Amino acid sequence: MLETAQPPHHQTDRVPVASFDRLRVEFQTRGGRVVGVDDVSFDVFPGETVAVVGESGSGKSVSSLSLMRLVEFGGGQITGGRLLFDQGDGAPPIDVAEGNPHDRRALRGAEIGMIFQEPMTALNPVFTLEKQLTEGLIEHRGLTKAQARARALDLLRQVRIPEPERRLSQYPHELSGGMRQRVVIAMALACEPRMLIADEPTTALDVTIQAEILALIDRLKRETGTAVMFITHDMAVVAQMADRVVVMYRGRKVEEGPVEQIFAAPQHAYTRALLAAVPRLGEMQGTSLPAPMKLMGREGQNLDPIPGTGETLLEVNNLTVRFPVRGGLLRRHISNVHAVEDVSFSINRGQTLSLVGESGCGKSSCGRAVLRLVEPVSGQIAIDGTDIMALNQTDLRSARRDMQMIFQDPFASLNPQRQLADQVSEPMENYGLHTRSERLDRVAQLFDRVELPRSFMRRYPHEMSGGQRQRIAIARALALNPKLIVADESVSALDVSVQAQVLNLMMELQAELGLSYLFISHDMAVVERVSHQVGVMYLGRIVEIGPRAAVFENPQHPYTRALMSAVPVADPTQRKSERDLNFKPIPSPIHPIDHAPEPSHYREVSLGHMVLETDSGY
Repeated sequence: MLETAQPPHHQTDRVPVASFDRLRVEFQTRGGRVVGVDDVSFDVFPGETVAVVGESGSGKSVSSLSLMRLVEFGGGQITGGRLLFDQGDGAPPIDVAEGNPHDRRALRGAEIGMIFQEPMTALNPVFTLEKQLTEGLIEHRGLTKAQARARALDLLRQVRIPEPERRLSQYPHELSGGMRQRVVIAMALACEPRMLIADEPTTALDVTIQAEILALIDRLKRETGTAVMFITHDMAVVAQMADRVVVMYRGRKVEEGPVEQIFAAPQHAYTRALLAAVPRLGEMQGTSLPAPMKLMGREGQNLDPIPGTGETLLEVNNLTVRFPVRGGLLRRHISNVHAVEDVSFSINRGQTLSLVGESGCGKSSCGRAVLRLVEPVSGQIAIDGTDIMALNQTDLRSARRDMQMIFQDPFASLNPQRQLADQVSEPMENYGLHTRSERLDRVAQLFDRVELPRSFMRRYPHEMSGGQRQRIAIARALALNPKLIVADESVSALDVSVQAQVLNLMMELQAELGLSYLFISHDMAVVERVSHQVGVMYLGRIVEIGPRAAVFENPQHPYTRALMSAVPVADPTQRKSERDLNFKPIPSPIHPIDHAPEPSHYREVSLGHMVLETDSGY
């Protein structure tokens, strides 16, 4: 195990808020005991951000859950080492690893705040946001209901959720993925904890919100001396946030050092491979076509650009999606959420169109409307010459063989009661394809394609890491050999090395099978890598669309420029300050029933590069 020199700020007179001392965690599975974390040691000091990076399944989240004593509730057991937590006020540190996990309730929330990776599973679906935000404040801080509500409103404003008063009465399912994640962040910050554990806190967030949340966490750290343990796979975020970096691989720490040293002179081979897999904004400059990334240890891989064809597969015209807002005693229809407004685009066979924009801008609603998982108010959708809007339910079911979706939250889209092999083969069963043995062979091949061991076929979703679950979702989408895949944040939950492999896999499949992708993402560097065309969405409209090179190298709309400026760079010497962020408040997409939006008018900057002329509020 490689150990680097201690950072200069490790002074003996400073007391760490948390100390991991030779931690060992084991899990009991049907195949025997599995070691999740083995002999891991590091400290987190007040006012310091320690980034823990590594592949999914490397033990990053297990380490943090151990400190919260939540690992037992997931089937884990702390079998060795100490977890020391300093409560301040001169009291001796307590060993969190000792005692009953239920006895540590006072520590959780009050002293240690945690931002979980998957917001839908971190929030309770049957309680309003007000109930969930105020619960900890009333329990740990002794606030009255009115004080707690005022604090909850302030927290929602801090994490930039529009119309916070109305949101308090809503339930988690009524929010977009990015908004749910911001609520989870607000809950973690509510009691101003001594230590904040952020487990992939910006995974579901677009770059503008991510930049502001990172600035918020950084300001909290500086103003209150909060210690931050930042678990992430995004090396650009590490470069932006971290003071020190701990690199984990297969449950062990392989390297630790100051952030500048890790990026400038990584010592361990795994750290070097991790940094090589990071897609960097601007590295596709001068090229017009997407191409797989060159990965370390992958000699002989096909790196040819993917031209696609000039033949249109999907044609979308004037698509409009609105959701009714009900209120009053009789729950009458009082207004509409204008989720998608007058959107038009086309995707060629074997090519990728990416939609980017802030959470709540209508990207996911647009993708779902293409598959008619939500019913559009108006517009035309045609795939391979078939008018999707004209189909009845039976014909629509048949047409969906040609178009599949990879959802944003893999845990919510997988059935917790079925083995993974059954879930990947389920689409083939539904359409009566192949015999059982042929389906199993096909599932095994799909597991190979997404680089999961065939032994995982008998596992259940809860036995997988977040990144592994997302690869299962991708395998399931490929089961029917579709022509179009709507990938809704399909690689956002993956660490960089796996993300690079999955992106390469998706591009290789595109080249081999002529797949078309509607790629919905907030990661601008990933979008630049995979796209033929890019559409930028804001408040339900496409404000700029065109060939990837034109949009990235010559952005015309002010919102597109703001989006580009917010992208963190994987270089700690190029950190962005809070002054660099200049985002306007997001106007409400809710309008009265009789509201008639103006039509979209575009001007053509260059061939195929269109910019919205109407005032979209930005």
